[in-house]
Amino acid sequence: MTKLTEAKKRANEKWNKKNKERINYLNHRSQSRSFIRRFATKEDLDELEKLIAEKRKKM
Repeated sequence: MTKLTEAKKRANEKWNKKNKERINYLNHRSQSRSFIRRFATKEDLDELEKLIAEKRKKM
């Protein structure tokens, strides 16, 4: 594993503080995909399809 320089660590922290909403969005998206791939039942997928269809109509 590559070690980060102090400058890179500071830059990462600065970016993270500035982009909390983006990080939150990416984390939620990742969790959703992981749930679908690993745990979702047919009933879960059916419900998600309905929710997605409703969301698309509103967009």
